[in-house]
This record gives sequence, C-alpha cells and structure tokens, in this order.
Amino acid sequence: MKIGLMAAAAILGSCALALAGCGEPAKSAPPPATSSIPPSAPTGDAAIIASALDAAPPAIGKDAAVVVMNSDGSMRTVRRGSNGYSCMPDDPSTPGPDPMCADANGMDWIMALQGRQPPPAGKTGLIYMLKGGVDASNTDPYATKPAVGADWVRTGPHVMVVGDPSILKDYPAGPKPDTSRPYVMYGGTPYAHLMAPVG
Repeated sequence: MKIGLMAAAAILGSCALALAGCGEPAKSAPPPATSSIPPSAPTGDAAIIASALDAAPPAIGKDAAVVVMNSDGSMRTVRRGSNGYSCMPDDPSTPGPDPMCADANGMDWIMALQGRQPPPAGKTGLIYMLKGGVDASNTDPYATKPAVGADWVRTGPHVMVVGDPSILKDYPAGPKPDTSRPYVMYGGTPYAHLMAPVG
C-alpha cells in the first residue's frame, strides 16, 4: 500500500466530502488560485477523474467521490459521490501509478495511520488499487523513500484489507515480499494489513 502525502491527505478529508455530496449532482469547482496539483500529476478535471477511477472496479467508481488535495492541505471535490467510496488520482511522488479508492472503514484506518493513532477496532475496510502501487517500504509505514540499498516495493493490481489482524497470521511478512501472492504489509505494527493481488 502506497500512501503518499497527496493520497493520504485526500483520504483523510474525503470521508466528509463524499458523504456531503450524497444524492447531489456532480459539480466541478473552479481551480484554486494556487495550483493544487504537482506538475506531473493529472491535470484538468477529466484527467483527474479518469486517473482516480482507474483505482476501482467500474461498479464502485461510477458513484464514488473524486477528490484532490490543494497545496495548502485543503481538499477540492472534483466530483461528488453517493456510495461512501472516495477515489484519489495517481500520486506523482512515487515512480509508478497508484490511484486509490477506499470505503468508509478504509478511510478511518488511513486516518489512524496518518495520525499515528491506533486503528479503529472491529472495522474491516477495503481499499482498491487496481492500477497497482509502489511503496518505499513493506515494514515502515512512514518511509518516504527506500532504505539505502533497497528498492521500491512494487505491487500489481491489488486490494488491501485493513483493520482485521485476525486474517494475517497465515500470510508472509517481511522487507522483501513476493508481491505476486497475498502478503502482509507493515507486519509487526498496528497498521499491518493484507495485500491481495487481483491481476
């Protein structure tokens, strides 16, 4: 699971934004005066939406909110949603595509991760990353680049099952996972979760 600052902040703010838009038609906000998107990120609402929706199956993406983070940390809703999922476009700070789409429990888990708080108990969440993901570490949730001599952890299309430690005991964990098979990311931390390849 790769959670760059842009994607993580998007998840953190998207829960309220997604729920606020339930049942409302999609609306595009004008771009902020200060560019909210790094130069290598998708630009223009159509490109942002296309990138973000690549993360999820069409049945989920069609009704999901799409959000991006502004440079000041505030959120811009590109498209309102009605199904409790929020999708974020690719984070250009990593060397591969990694849009994400999380359900409400997945967002609660991410909020705990970003706040360095214990994940909520009894709330299993699902996060789609159907374009794959690139992570700086499989063991350190807060690594921003690989350790000296290590490489990025590259995982193909997958889903993340978060918030349920009971499902992890039969899966391998460690710094160099076989990403073609289910494995545990961040094993030994409160944020351990299952990475399940789907393609």
